Amino acid sequence: MSSIVAASAIVLAGGRSSRMGRPKAALDFGGVPILTRIISELKRRFAEVVVVAAPESEDSLQMDLPAIKIVHDETAYQGPLDALRRGLDAVSNEVAFACSCDLPLLDSDVAAAIVAMLGDFDAAIPIVGEKLQPLHAAYRKRCASALAALGMRGESRLIAIADAVNTMRIAESDLLVLDPQLHSFLNLNAPDDYQRALKIAGLAG
Repeated sequence: MSSIVAASAIVLAGGRSSRMGRPKAALDFGGVPILTRIISELKRRFAEVVVVAAPESEDSLQMDLPAIKIVHDETAYQGPLDALRRGLDAVSNEVAFACSCDLPLLDSDVAAAIVAMLGDFDAAIPIVGEKLQPLHAAYRKRCASALAALGMRGESRLIAIADAVNTMRIAESDLLVLDPQLHSFLNLNAPDDYQRALKIAGLAG
């Protein structure tokens, strides 16, 4: 059995899902909502899981979730930068793995390995397809202040955190050792992505 790591996990679940046309967190994946599947997977390796959701007045997470902490955005659809700040402020550990709610094939062993790569850095962010993946990455709790500063300057792109703190950029070649097909990084932007993930998981009709 895999051991629990000394870190928290954060799942951001307050986005619009505009390209999907319906809330991604609630999409069925093997009989459970994707968000439930992600939380259950993360709880294999992380003792604490925090979900950052839309404001309670806007919250569409009408589902039974495993025992977790839920924090809410103050304003709907402010973007992942402020949501991650809220998540980091809410966790009880000094390190957290952070991801989005549209990663149905997320592998908690890969997440734990990314946390282990953090070392003395403030953040460890993978590179897949030559693009940084800030929502499949590890952060120190103190990154919350850098995120707040970015927001105060009007920055809304979460990727900006990579240059604002001491960041380890994890090469794709290193990720392929952990996840040869990079399935853990497959995020759902549109209905075609959802069908692809179902097929990979053997859940397509």
